[in-house]
Amino acid sequence: MKRKTISTVIILGVISLISILIVQYFWIQTSIATQAKRVEIQEKEDSLDMKHFTELVHISLRNVLQEISSQASDSTDLYGAVKMIKPNYFSADIVEELHPYYLETLLKREFDAQHIYQDFQYGIYDCFTDSIVFGNLIKYSKKNAQYAVADSTVTSPKLNWKKDGHYFTVFFPNIVNHPLEALEHDRSTWIFMFAIIFFVLIFFTFSINVILKQKRLSEVKTDFINNMTHELKTPISTISLSSDVLMKGDFTHEPEKLKRYAGIIYKENKRLENQVERVLNVAKMDKESIQLKQSEVDIHELLQEIEENFEFNQFAKDGAVEMHLEAQDYVLKGDMVHLTNVFYNLIDNACKYCEQTPHVVVKTWNEKDKLHVTISDNGIGIRRENQSMIFDKFYRVPTGNLHNVKGFGLGLFYVKLIVEQHGGKISVKSTYGKGTTFTIIFPVKE
Repeated sequence: MKRKTISTVIILGVISLISILIVQYFWIQTSIATQAKRVEIQEKEDSLDMKHFTELVHISLRNVLQEISSQASDSTDLYGAVKMIKPNYFSADIVEELHPYYLETLLKREFDAQHIYQDFQYGIYDCFTDSIVFGNLIKYSKKNAQYAVADSTVTSPKLNWKKDGHYFTVFFPNIVNHPLEALEHDRSTWIFMFAIIFFVLIFFTFSINVILKQKRLSEVKTDFINNMTHELKTPISTISLSSDVLMKGDFTHEPEKLKRYAGIIYKENKRLENQVERVLNVAKMDKESIQLKQSEVDIHELLQEIEENFEFNQFAKDGAVEMHLEAQDYVLKGDMVHLTNVFYNLIDNACKYCEQTPHVVVKTWNEKDKLHVTISDNGIGIRRENQSMIFDKFYRVPTGNLHNVKGFGLGLFYVKLIVEQHGGKISVKSTYGKGTTFTIIFPVKE
């Protein structure tokens, strides 16, 4: 995917999300304002309805008290006898003997007369102990348009009344005075909508991240193909030229020249074979397939052997590897061959990516049961934007069409893989144009 296409997708996606957020914001603001207005009106209506309801209940209960009082031998003062505790909860004081089902019958009759068609629960209390003596729940049947008949199987209790010692209450369970419930419900809807938008933003961010990763992988793939083509083309061209010379020339009297061209073909063929083998073995370079042959490895001794090898073979004229081996605990349990390859690759890269006389500094020290090894160079360095990708498989720092350093981008990938297989970590710090430092930390205690 081209950079221009990715930029277009990102810009259009951002514009779409911003547009959705703006529309959503104004829609929510308008809806909240409308709902608030509706709730305000509803509050007024509910307030009027509740006021009318409480008046009807009050009248019904006073009529009940009057009916009870008319059956008494002496007159009873009803002033203040009915009290509203809550809009759906009332109490009434009584001083007369009262059968529970007689009270139930009076309540049903008065509620029906006042058109109060609600389920209600009544209870008779002894005010001396403030405990309930009898209670029952009466349901209104909308189908039959009447109150349900009391259960005849319930045995009427024997009540021992005491003068001025009891009261009854009436509770309407279906009458709830919460005018803000609708608004709270709508607010939960808005929260849900914001949650959806949040997840959409996360999905959009994830999608853009995937696109950018795919773009980077595509660039790495292209760079790998270019490097592989260049690496394979050189030995093929050399073999082709040498073969052409052998086919066209007569070397009957020049055996030395024949042998030299044959040697070139053999050498380049082996080089080509090694390159192909490296590519074929890439699939095996993962944590499951690498089998480590564990043994005790003296890191100082290993580094000194690599130093001698470089100074003898690589630095015949110039260059040097400077050692500062200060660690006190430097024996690891690991694979000698793979650990040798790790340090050899890092020092070899320090030499290859240097435009002046290579100077490599290797340091070791211990810190908190860890062995630290740093390899610093005076090479060309790595740009900041490339440092996070240099350990990826096939990745090579872009150099355009310049192929002065050969390779497939597998060296540092292999180094990181082996270090992690030994329970260690590797990191890099680099200043472009000045040099690079690789730091490896190994555990030295089990």
